[in-house]
Amino acid sequence: MTTKTAHGPASPMTRHRTSGWLAFAGTLAVVIGAFNIIDGLVALFKDSYYLVGQNQILVFDYTTWGWIWLILGVVQIAVGAGILSGRMWARATGVFFAVVAAIGHLAFLVAFPIWSVLTIALCVLLIYALTAPPAGARAN
Repeated sequence: MTTKTAHGPASPMTRHRTSGWLAFAGTLAVVIGAFNIIDGLVALFKDSYYLVGQNQILVFDYTTWGWIWLILGVVQIAVGAGILSGRMWARATGVFFAVVAAIGHLAFLVAFPIWSVLTIALCVLLIYALTAPPAGARAN
């Protein structure tokens, strides 16, 4: 009488799906964060750089916009690092902050139109890159 025994580990190995979109999204979040930090620093240190005649964009002055962009940029870089390390919270947070940045750049459109349109397009691409991969996927 012959018996078969199973060879291999007693518990099945969990495999994570990998997604190039998430690697792209993490890198893009870091780039958008860097762009927003640049916007913030320029707004803080050189008010005359932007094209608006008055010292206000919608409701805030340049100093307030500078701090908003600076803080948002730092958060987006941290979220980008989280996305690259495979954290699910970073994907959800990344979508939220990409929407916030796109809306903010829509308001900032009057001050610097080409840069804002570019950043809005990158935010839309980031949202797609974060939502397209299946749940549980990790950056490869």
